[in-house]
Amino acid sequence: MNVYTTDKIRNVVLLGHGGCGKTSLVEAMAYLAGMTTRMGKVTDGNTISDYDKEEIKRHFSISTSVIPIPWEDTKINILDTPGFFDFVGEAEEAVSVADAAIIVVSGKAGIEVGTKKAWELCEKYKLPRMVFVTDMDIDEASYRQVVSDLQEMYGKHIAPFHLPIRENGQFVGYVNVLQQRAKRWTEKGDVVKADVPDYSIENLQLCREALMEAVAETSEEFMDRYFSGEEFSEDEIRQALRVNVADGSIVPVLMGSNVLARGMYTLMVDIVKYLPSPEKRACAGINAKTNEVFHADYDFSKPKSAYVFKTIADPFIGKYSLIKVNSGVLKTDDVLLNHHKDTEEKTGRLYVMRGNKPEEVKELHAGDIGALAKLTSVATTDSLSTKANPVVYIRTSVSTPYTYKRYKAKNKGDEDKISQSLQKLMAEDLTLKVVNDSENGQTLIYGMGDQHLDVVAAKLLDRYKVDIELKKPRVAFRETIRKKADVEYKYKKQSGGHGQYGHVKMTFEPSGDLDTAYVFDQCVVGGAVPKNYFPAVEKGVQEAVIKGPMAAYPVVGVKAVLYDGSYHPVDSSEMAFKVATIQAFKKGFMQASPVLLEPIASLKVVVPDKYTGDIMGDLNKRRGRVLGMNPAEHGCQEIVADIPYMELYGYNTDIRSMTGGSGTFSFDFARYEQAPAEIQAKEVEARAANLDSQEE
Repeated sequence: MNVYTTDKIRNVVLLGHGGCGKTSLVEAMAYLAGMTTRMGKVTDGNTISDYDKEEIKRHFSISTSVIPIPWEDTKINILDTPGFFDFVGEAEEAVSVADAAIIVVSGKAGIEVGTKKAWELCEKYKLPRMVFVTDMDIDEASYRQVVSDLQEMYGKHIAPFHLPIRENGQFVGYVNVLQQRAKRWTEKGDVVKADVPDYSIENLQLCREALMEAVAETSEEFMDRYFSGEEFSEDEIRQALRVNVADGSIVPVLMGSNVLARGMYTLMVDIVKYLPSPEKRACAGINAKTNEVFHADYDFSKPKSAYVFKTIADPFIGKYSLIKVNSGVLKTDDVLLNHHKDTEEKTGRLYVMRGNKPEEVKELHAGDIGALAKLTSVATTDSLSTKANPVVYIRTSVSTPYTYKRYKAKNKGDEDKISQSLQKLMAEDLTLKVVNDSENGQTLIYGMGDQHLDVVAAKLLDRYKVDIELKKPRVAFRETIRKKADVEYKYKKQSGGHGQYGHVKMTFEPSGDLDTAYVFDQCVVGGAVPKNYFPAVEKGVQEAVIKGPMAAYPVVGVKAVLYDGSYHPVDSSEMAFKVATIQAFKKGFMQASPVLLEPIASLKVVVPDKYTGDIMGDLNKRRGRVLGMNPAEHGCQEIVADIPYMELYGYNTDIRSMTGGSGTFSFDFARYEQAPAEIQAKEVEARAANLDSQEE
């Protein structure tokens, strides 16, 4: 592929609700640019950007892919992101390196939750954006409704650039609002000038008025001229649009049909014309030597630096680190410093990725997006620079995963292989997390939703040939006591030669500290138990609290005091006293009013106003206690509640179905509380059944 200078590059991220047509839009653009001879289809599994086996099987995007599209003398780096919320981390990575966004909306489905989330993501990263309405070849598609809904939500920012011309249910042309002229497509796919249809004139005036109003808002001079009834020239309008689209104060709305590849030409022209090149965007890091701000600003004349925004670790094509060059010009065999790992690596060859196909390039200029192969120490969100000018960029913050399941290997002996394979998947996906919960004998896998975890399991099987089973996680209950018990236990065993003898008298009572398993003390008088056996007694307590006698959960908050006992000068041993203590503990614990404690989470749920009643009703059903509500951004409310961990299983799926995907939640561990009697009885019964099955 050719080398492009900074001013000839556009980095554009495609955002939108799942299934709105982002991937097929890329196909149409690539086809129009002459990159392909025929357009692929998501349903046929032959698109450029959905290349992973899981994407082909499921017919939707799972990871972000970069498609560089050459258009005249410019390269448009399209970042095609997944629209489903389970893969939001991919969109967040892409947005962090994009210079502009296209929010894709289906003309048939209209504004969806994913559209609003895309807008919020653009606001967060201050990205200039356009809206592209797809599916205009479908009869039920309503461009006017989409524009009207956008204007209602986002006000005068929204400026429709085109209007569709439909005849006999067919999408045959468009009206250019700025020029007030119409064009039609011929059978060859070219456009010819046409008259504006009568039925479009009224709508054209409304859209033209909206566009002029948006232009007038851009300066006081324009505002005065607008109110005095003056007309703006086409050049003035275009100039104002260039400035204001780039700073986000005007959001153009375009439309087309991906299937027919109509509307792509104007989209590509407008991307080049109105969306900013990297040189128009600011970018800064910290010089690790001087601690001063390094203004990279995609300046090719400054020292080389780059940011790793994504990793592809495919067993078939190898490891590629996807980078954006923030300053300087990267060349083949450059030596770059990874300040985070304090290592230097030779870049070797430089590539640009076209989906999963690497294409070699001689150099990458500031602002360009490319890939480096087989860098061993480099991970996603690392910064690369020169040793003379070490630069660190702020790491992209991705969403925290809160959906988790327990996983087990289906085939014994696969555990190590699974662990290594998961490490590779976690290198690619920052929203995936594995936690070893040794206390409860389980390994937990965290993701953004059930679908995310299912995809991970499928990838493990397909790529790495290891099979895992996802199950409901065990809740980390605890056991403690409410009263004091005084017990004794004598362990006596005679079997020829030396016997075993250990005799302890102990009290067990609540220590008042649920953060500590146990407190051990002794007040033995007159050497009834010799001092050298005290550590053995404490060891017995230490072992006994690992699995409580009630339901085999860890014990907390117990004070154990050894106050008397006896010993045998020949038969007593450390082992005998340890065994005696363990048995005394079991006996004393069950006499001291034992209770089960359940973990309580501090939960925050953010939902649009209209869903607050449903959410609070649902939380009550889950034994949650609503503590309050706080107003949040974008007309939402944050509901704060305490809820038992065991009631959070499956909450992600339920909250999405209750709120149409617009609700989000997060939680942290708060404390332990006594479990209700019915929960306790159920757990104790399950423990007994488990023991019975083991004995069988």
